[in-house]
Amino acid sequence: MSPSGRPWPLSLMFLLGMGMASERINCPSRCSCQYLEVNCTGQQLQEFPVAIPLDTRQLTLAANNVSYLPAVELSFLADLVYLDCRKNLLGDDLDFTFIGVAKLVYLDLSFNNLTQVTFSTFSHLLSLVVLKMSDNPNLVTIEKDAFANNTWLRHLDVSRTGLTFLDTSTVRDLPNLRFLGLSDNLWHCNCSFLDFITWMTESNVHFPDADNITCYTPEGLHALKMPAVEAQLHFNCLTQLYKRDYIFLCLIGFCIFFAGTVAAWLAGICAVIYKVHTSKGEEGRGEAEEDT
Repeated sequence: MSPSGRPWPLSLMFLLGMGMASERINCPSRCSCQYLEVNCTGQQLQEFPVAIPLDTRQLTLAANNVSYLPAVELSFLADLVYLDCRKNLLGDDLDFTFIGVAKLVYLDLSFNNLTQVTFSTFSHLLSLVVLKMSDNPNLVTIEKDAFANNTWLRHLDVSRTGLTFLDTSTVRDLPNLRFLGLSDNLWHCNCSFLDFITWMTESNVHFPDADNITCYTPEGLHALKMPAVEAQLHFNCLTQLYKRDYIFLCLIGFCIFFAGTVAAWLAGICAVIYKVHTSKGEEGRGEAEEDT
């Protein structure tokens, strides 16, 4: 019945029925669909679902067994702004995977098997604001320029991964960054990492769970909170000599010794030549006096 109490025209009822049927047909198997939203949470999916409506804005694939995101199928979802892939089996190489979803604003890749992040991983996501990669224990490398194109990035979480080092410029050059998760990683607090720790103390970025942002190595700094260790690292790095420093000093000493030896040798030769020359001159004068 229509709002006026009159029955709907048969043609309109047919179109409405076709539309509802079409909506049901376009929803992927074992997923639920609403307007512009597809939810496939916890369906034990082994592969990326097919038949996702092309106008989907929000796609949730959480808690499945998906190990691969096909770049071609993703590129069909050109209007996608929200993608939740947490608690899957994604790993290895994700380079160029997101090349066709440039409008993506939210991306959750936490609780997966990621191993590295390169420039090509997220370089096409120019609108990305939230990126979650926590709880990827095999994530050991984030390249220096990995987020060079993600200038809108505001929320970045790399907590509980296998990271031991993060170049300062990787996060310092993100003008809109306000939230950075770093807790429970295997940070190696050596002199190379001092610049990053100094940036942490001086930046306006919020570090959640700050009590668990600690040094893992070296042994002398184990379990010490990251910002608090800055003073000790300053002292160690300014006063402690490493193996390469001793090698450098030995080379300098050898060069000075060698230069001094050569100089002394040349001076000795010059002295001998001068002595021989003067003695010959004296002998010549003596012979001349005898002849007269």
